[in-house]
Amino acid sequence: MQPSIRAAPNAFEWPTLALGALIYAGWIAVTLLHRLIPPVLLPLLGGWLIAWQGSLQHETIHGHPTRWPALNRLIGFAPLSLWLPYEAYRRSHLAHHATDRLTDPSTDPESRYLVQGRGIAAALSAMQSTLLGRLLVGPLLEVGRFIFTEARALTRGDWGRWRIWGVHLFAVGAVLAWLKLVCRLSLGDYVLFFVYPGIALSLLRSFAEHRADEEPARRVAVVEGAPLLGLLFLNNNLHATHHAHPAAPWWRLPGLYAVQRPQLIADGAPVYTGYSEVFARFLLRDHDRLQHPQHGALVATARAATG
Repeated sequence: MQPSIRAAPNAFEWPTLALGALIYAGWIAVTLLHRLIPPVLLPLLGGWLIAWQGSLQHETIHGHPTRWPALNRLIGFAPLSLWLPYEAYRRSHLAHHATDRLTDPSTDPESRYLVQGRGIAAALSAMQSTLLGRLLVGPLLEVGRFIFTEARALTRGDWGRWRIWGVHLFAVGAVLAWLKLVCRLSLGDYVLFFVYPGIALSLLRSFAEHRADEEPARRVAVVEGAPLLGLLFLNNNLHATHHAHPAAPWWRLPGLYAVQRPQLIADGAPVYTGYSEVFARFLLRDHDRLQHPQHGALVATARAATG
């Protein structure tokens, strides 16, 4: 494989800066004009913008679109989705890339697998093991699980998280003030027409991008043939290439994937022809079992750590 491209080799990456301006201008316009937009169209526009900003945040976490990390954080910080603090996302995602045991729930904070496949956690995970469940109830369950985990850490005196949430809630207050005082858009309508469909679109991307396997090369998938959703996800559907070149900007991933594709296929990486294949295969069928295949070793490790 080729060496990873260094993030933001130039002072400014204009494609991403232009995209960021488009996303934030679009969000301002759609929230201001929401009463003029047909209800059937509003969740498409609102959800797209929320998911698109999530993709932009992902770019900023990986060192784009400038060579200055503080400016990148400022570009990605705005909590348009309300629920996810940027710094919490940044730390979790960088830990996800740092582990050499992807999908292992004991080391990968973004793993959807469970150490033990029973109990309340298993029941909730089972509800979104199919793509239909992931899209319909996944946003509610994912947000609920995240808030529960964060609340537990806060009550244990994690002062770093207190600071993260303090800054986040202050910024959320600014977003809510814009929605209520300027746009006359209620919180309920914003969640219904913007936040919930936006989270669902993001969960569509992440649904099949990782799969537990003994071979590391088979743990990260690729979804080809996605011109529209590829733009929404900023080519993160080419997920195996993103993991191989995490510092590469989104517009370079297709070219890198074209070079990498024969080796990925030879190594057995999951490759889907498009999201239509993902829908056809997993709309009503489980993507994988809930319990991580190495659950026995993980249970022993967890017990040793707490014993």
